[in-house]
Amino acid sequence: MDPHLLLGLLNTELRNHCDSLDDLVKTHDLDQEELIAKMSKSGYTYQAEQNQFR
Repeated sequence: MDPHLLLGLLNTELRNHCDSLDDLVKTHDLDQEELIAKMSKSGYTYQAEQNQFR
């Protein structure tokens, strides 16, 4: 998936349905380390204070 599209999907889900990254990965049965690595590779990091990737 295009990383910019994934960024939008993740941030929308975090904003509308999940209280944290932990909540997101549990809700969608994702591997948190893989997700963070994939986003990092595209230049994005999770910002807990804003509950979004930037």
